[in-house]
Amino acid sequence: MRFLFALLLLSFVNHPENRVDIIIRNGKILDGTGNSWYLADVAIKEGRIVKIGKLKNLAADKEIDASGMYVTPGFIDVHTHIEGDEMANPEASNFIYDGVTSVVTGNCGSSVVDLNKYFMKLDSVKLSINVASLIGHNDVRKAVMGTANREPSADEFNSMKSLVEQAMKDGAVGFSTGLIYIPGTYSKTSEVVELAKVAAAYNGVYASHIRDEADSVVYAINEALRVGREAGMPVEISHFKLSGQQNWGRSHETLDIVIAARNQGLDVTIDQYPYTASSTSLSTLLPEWVLSDGQDSINARLQRPDVRKQVKEYMISKLRRRKLKHFSFPVVASFKADSTFNGKSIEQVNLMKGRKHRADTEAETIVEMMEQGGAGMVFHGMSEEDVKLIMQYPFNMFASDASIRIFNKGVPHPRGYGTNARVLAKYVRDEKVISLEEAIRRMTSLPAQRFKLKDRGLLKEGYAADILVFNDKEVQDLSTFEKPHQYTRGFKYVLVNGKVTVKDGVHNMVRNGQTLR
Repeated sequence: MRFLFALLLLSFVNHPENRVDIIIRNGKILDGTGNSWYLADVAIKEGRIVKIGKLKNLAADKEIDASGMYVTPGFIDVHTHIEGDEMANPEASNFIYDGVTSVVTGNCGSSVVDLNKYFMKLDSVKLSINVASLIGHNDVRKAVMGTANREPSADEFNSMKSLVEQAMKDGAVGFSTGLIYIPGTYSKTSEVVELAKVAAAYNGVYASHIRDEADSVVYAINEALRVGREAGMPVEISHFKLSGQQNWGRSHETLDIVIAARNQGLDVTIDQYPYTASSTSLSTLLPEWVLSDGQDSINARLQRPDVRKQVKEYMISKLRRRKLKHFSFPVVASFKADSTFNGKSIEQVNLMKGRKHRADTEAETIVEMMEQGGAGMVFHGMSEEDVKLIMQYPFNMFASDASIRIFNKGVPHPRGYGTNARVLAKYVRDEKVISLEEAIRRMTSLPAQRFKLKDRGLLKEGYAADILVFNDKEVQDLSTFEKPHQYTRGFKYVLVNGKVTVKDGVHNMVRNGQTLR
């Protein structure tokens, strides 16, 4: 009788309806909603979550013991810049080790313009992460009129609209601007509104690196809100922050503007990286009018003594606004012309050149670096208290603002390696700025909702099996400004579309990502 019962049981569990690919057993389920955890198993079949609960009657080809660990949806990084690095590191190791299973690229107005071709390329190559993309205003403008400092003609404007529309048809999740960058900075708000309306017709999001994040930040936030209102679409304000010591403490003011807009019915959210330094181009230190029409035109202007003098005076006046005597806050991340500058501040680079320890000679060093093609920089200058206050805002997502890192290349911002782990270790576990449940919601379901990734961001039957298994006491970011090339530690298992991509904390080189159109 026992033998017969065993045979019947074996037959039952091995029946196709009772057999799955993977079962994650005994985990503390944090489903992404913000609710408290509960104990359950998760069954995965053909890349999807098929069952959540006590699944004693199910068998699997592979079982993962999650006892004592949390099981959560994979993290969605809503602000990345992966274009150009996909082939160099298709494993996207810096993201995978930090728990990221999906990214949104094409931010800050910078994207591939032909998104259909781009998505087909990604589908062919296969990354370890899923990829969605915005269509970027700056690159649309460049494709039609270069970096000219003028308004578009009627024909040019129609061409720009057509490019945005085609990108939305090809699967873009929205329209992005980088109004601090060339040529976006040359555009009027009305131009942005009309292009955003095209994306709005396809249910797109307006994501903006606003026109200023320092002294004129209030004007810039209101401009982004105006675009959302006039275009009739949701607004995402990128890397919400306050730059420059003179603006420390203004997060109360800027958050109040966002809160008021939501209370008035505008669907506005923000994202943030959990650091007190930003990272962008050296060119942002210069006045915008000197940067149009390409490198040759920039150099021609800078070689004129009157222009060079005016540019340096502009930069020194900005330095004084920061209440600083030296350009100690900009640190070189990547300078192709001379890699020995990498990791050094402009103040240090100036001294390396044997120059006097003065702001005017440091400004000259900046001008010379621009003449040599510019550099990627890390800018120190935000308040930790502002970072924490912004972090507590419930409609705020965490985002790296990073590329796919090439290990040991340059001295990049550590956010590309450790954004999510830093939130979980420093701000959740150690400092208790927000709860674990809330942090997971901001990394999963809120991003999925914002960018309409309809089967991501939750542990839910029928959803894609992008899943993490980790011990919250072990997760730790290791990347620092001085030694950035260090992967996050602590995510024991990472699954992407139902395939184990990290096993026992080690990336196994599986590439099962998809394009998310």
